[in-house]
Amino acid sequence: MEPRARPSADPATGLIACDWPVSWSLDIPKAWVSGLFLAVFTSDDGFRSYTPFVVRDTSRRSDVLLVVPFTTYQAYNLWPFDGSVGKNLYKGFTPDGKVGGNEERAFRVSFDRPYAHDGIPSWFDMDTSAARWAEKAGYDITYASSVDLHDGTIDVSRYTTVIFSGHDEYWSTNMRDWAEDAVAAGTHLAFLGSNNIYFHIRVEASDDGRDGRVVTCYKQDEDPEPGPGGPTERWRTLGKKHRKAEHGLLGVQYNGMVAKPVPLVVRESDHWFWAGTGLRDNDGIPELVAVEADGFDPSMPRPENATQTLLSSSPYSDSMGRGRRTQNTSLCENGEGTLVFVAGTFHWPLALNMPEHLNPQIQRATGNLMNRMLEQRSQ
Repeated sequence: MEPRARPSADPATGLIACDWPVSWSLDIPKAWVSGLFLAVFTSDDGFRSYTPFVVRDTSRRSDVLLVVPFTTYQAYNLWPFDGSVGKNLYKGFTPDGKVGGNEERAFRVSFDRPYAHDGIPSWFDMDTSAARWAEKAGYDITYASSVDLHDGTIDVSRYTTVIFSGHDEYWSTNMRDWAEDAVAAGTHLAFLGSNNIYFHIRVEASDDGRDGRVVTCYKQDEDPEPGPGGPTERWRTLGKKHRKAEHGLLGVQYNGMVAKPVPLVVRESDHWFWAGTGLRDNDGIPELVAVEADGFDPSMPRPENATQTLLSSSPYSDSMGRGRRTQNTSLCENGEGTLVFVAGTFHWPLALNMPEHLNPQIQRATGNLMNRMLEQRSQ
């Protein structure tokens, strides 16, 4: 197969989309189970690249649905990483070939392009670690992508618990509505990372009319077409008095970049969540708080009709020069017994299965959470 032409960026939005003809496709065999898969491509000269994909099974109910954050994958995808054309929602290249910042970034990014470098999306290991742990634990689990939540493919009533396994930062109005409807219907939510539901996005059609192919987010720039959901900016700045802040669903929200990994400091050690871990108040789980952290903010809206337990209180230094911050792991339970859990750190899902991060105490605590969630509906 001949190399395909590299597209140029749209001068107004920075959108880079490959209008290449289909050269290979895969019909998913009926015998395949729902899961997170990785396609491996090897060129004639030995270069290997990857593309992750999810196989759904919407025909049956499952105890657990694991949602993989493809909208966030695309937001960080700096393809082509060529010193010239490539852009994502954070940066692009300066005229001298260096990676720039906001001045060079795109406002729209397309799924119609490879992932940069070897094809593994940013922080993909958070999702694979959580998935491997859940499957080893024997949970009845199926999979979906964040785009599936957006387009209505997934029926909220078919699952007891929904796991958001990784870095799930970019959410459309439809996605947010889906999560709120899930809680209202009695479906538990578990966010195993941090910096969740941070940027409001639109998921739009490609230029040739295919739905769900473009992620749009203008952030601090003026959004020329806000639409019914409002402008594509931070959720916490939408509406008056932060009324749409992610804190209102999650109970905590992103509060900083962690300069270097620090211990997660345990609180409420007599809570069922920590049962069997051997942990006591003020014990530290080494290097568990890392990369980005969430924390409780009393000035923000809180989940309605819910009791909140902060399961950690971990001081850390912010790498952006914003001083000392505190990370909190949070568990909210509403009056109907529906749980919303937020780990509040990137290293939590890694501690479930990645050999260099593996922590039996986090495995046990997360198992306690899952078992509690799966018991609630039958009581």
